[in-house]
Amino acid sequence: MKKRNLLGTLFLLTGLSGFVMMAVAQKPKAAAKTPKSIIFAVLNDGETLEPIAYVNKGKLEAPVNGGDDTNIVTAFAKTYYKPGTAYRLIFGTANGGSVTVKSSNPKSDCAKNMASVVTKATKTPLKGLVMGIATNAPAKSTLTSSRRRPTADEKTEIDALARAEFLKEKLTPKMLRSQNLTALDLDNDGISEFVGSYWVEIDKLTRGLLFLIAVKGTNGRYSAGYRDYYAIDQANVMSGAIKDVDEGVLNELLLDAFDYDGDGTSEVFTYTQSFEGAGFNAYRRNGAKWTKAFEGSNYHCGY
Repeated sequence: MKKRNLLGTLFLLTGLSGFVMMAVAQKPKAAAKTPKSIIFAVLNDGETLEPIAYVNKGKLEAPVNGGDDTNIVTAFAKTYYKPGTAYRLIFGTANGGSVTVKSSNPKSDCAKNMASVVTKATKTPLKGLVMGIATNAPAKSTLTSSRRRPTADEKTEIDALARAEFLKEKLTPKMLRSQNLTALDLDNDGISEFVGSYWVEIDKLTRGLLFLIAVKGTNGRYSAGYRDYYAIDQANVMSGAIKDVDEGVLNELLLDAFDYDGDGTSEVFTYTQSFEGAGFNAYRRNGAKWTKAFEGSNYHCGY
């Protein structure tokens, strides 16, 4: 009697064990996490990708930084820099091609939070100070691509505005120089806004730098919707050469614009190249003025 009970118990346990094993084997795998919406800068003639910010419920949040722990940077690369991953190129506020990841190296000395990419632009190729942004974020508004150089008359008007802004700093430059002055239709109303960076020579070793978003008023004239000025001298240039500033280093430069919050007006994204990394800003319209909506950076390496 005891033997039969013991045998029955063994059969019962064996059956339960098999059932448990089948249940475990049939348990569905956890769904892969969907990457967060993110915006990148497309730099170096369209050959480099660098993170600017995550997009979360219409707001921008700082992403992983190149100065973070290697494990954090590596996890980011596995998610966003997997070879073959493609992002939309944004050029002139709208889709303008594709950016596809080739490779990345989280253990590299000076590009651990960056990726090598192939950019295919449908219109203007990225070259020099003509840069763009890339994203996997959904477009919440339908804007027509609009990005071009200013006409001669437009440049004359915006240059005059820039001179007036320098005059506020008690500067009357003999020669006014601009970096990548660009016309963009940020709200698709057929009227261009202008984004540009200007610099003047205060003396042989000092430069005055002006970043400007110019908007057209109801009076038909342009004014500064946003402006930022600062001066820098050679002693504060890490390379020790003021000519690097003349060529664009430490100037705040246009990347492009993208309507990440879906309000119908594209936000302006900028890039500032430094000697140990990159700075990124985003500006959004607030009534008649523009305000800074985001400020971030990405560390590369010690100069």
